[in-house]
Amino acid sequence: MKTSAEEQKEESKEAEKKKQLALIEAALYVAGRPLDLKTLGRIIGTRSKRKVRELARTLMKEYERRNTSLEVLELEDQRFVLQLKTDYASKVRRLAVRPLLTDGPLRTLAYIAYKQPVSQKQVIAARGTHAYKHIRQLVEMGLVERESRGRNKILKATEYFADYFGLSHNPVTMRRQLIRILNNIASKEKKQNQRKES
Repeated sequence: MKTSAEEQKEESKEAEKKKQLALIEAALYVAGRPLDLKTLGRIIGTRSKRKVRELARTLMKEYERRNTSLEVLELEDQRFVLQLKTDYASKVRRLAVRPLLTDGPLRTLAYIAYKQPVSQKQVIAARGTHAYKHIRQLVEMGLVERESRGRNKILKATEYFADYFGLSHNPVTMRRQLIRILNNIASKEKKQNQRKES
């Protein structure tokens, strides 16, 4: 049988765990992008990546149980993100204050992220001369970095880009994720076109 001191200790531990879960949830909400274990650990005051991972996974399971429009996902490179489920995103996207990018710069960004590292010359050849303006905008926003190699300028997506869009920092994994996303978009567009035709 537990003594009242043991019960108080357990209650205190449980209260601390709830507080840490709430802090992780708040951090993920405010950031609006994936956060790594180190960052989440700083928020809750621990250096133990194992503890942070366990807490973040507990939060992830809580969101699964709640069955709401939001979800906590664990990404392949040990980062966590709080986001809107895909089923809801397409229906409420137009309510967002304003999109991060218009279609042209977004397509240029997708091309760079998929082909990276890629020369600016190759991007212009594929996307047209208007892509110079897109590249300048993407560099200013911190989504793309430009590096000079002799007379060539090499472009690649930044870590901020990966974090913002919930993608891996590893270029090979990012490419696979982009293919999956583009295939899903193409599949949805095909279904919508079939519905319109019938």
